[in-house]
Amino acid sequence: MTANVLAHVLDRPVVSTLTGRQKHLAVQRGGAIRMHPDFGLFAGTLDDSPESLADLGALVREMGTVGLVEPTTPSPPPGTRIVSSAPCLQMVAERVAPAWDVDFDMLPLGDADAAEMLALATLTKPGPFFSRTHQLGDFIGVRVDGQLVAMAGQRMRPDGYTEASGVCVHPDHRGKGYAARLLREVTATILATGEKAFLHSYADNATAIGLYESLGYRGRAEVMFTILAAA
Repeated sequence: MTANVLAHVLDRPVVSTLTGRQKHLAVQRGGAIRMHPDFGLFAGTLDDSPESLADLGALVREMGTVGLVEPTTPSPPPGTRIVSSAPCLQMVAERVAPAWDVDFDMLPLGDADAAEMLALATLTKPGPFFSRTHQLGDFIGVRVDGQLVAMAGQRMRPDGYTEASGVCVHPDHRGKGYAARLLREVTATILATGEKAFLHSYADNATAIGLYESLGYRGRAEVMFTILAAA
């Protein structure tokens, strides 16, 4: 069995997360591991042996579609197929832009908001979001006339890092600075703990990358986000 030696915890953030601080969220089958499907679809293998790849294939067939965040696009394990594979820019922030005044309140979100959070994420598709994704970390949002119109929060937590994620704005409420200010607040909260913040953006999304850079994020590496489903 050949171990995957990581030069950095962010090289394979899913495996680093599910074998570290968030291992309580993991479902493991032999050499394969995935996040519990109520929380997310992220998965990986503990090494690059044929046995572990076979375990990943079995896990996909048992529990459904998974998403891999890896340095390269892997070969599909037995019994699976690649649905999509896209390059993403992994970005890290060690400092954040200064706060600025806004004319809206940023409110903490929790279980009572779960249905609205899932609906907003389903509409706007900021990335994989499931019934309990909001429990992965602190989320904040903006309400207009009682409706949740924007949110951002935290997701994966490899040692020393916390991922900013779930940044989305209802199409009818874009252009008001919600995404930037919410992400700035999430990032500042992470940095205040002594950790570094990181996130992922599709590599061809120049608008999003520009926003993240304006807040203090810098590109670290290109990774591949690959969706695997049962064949």
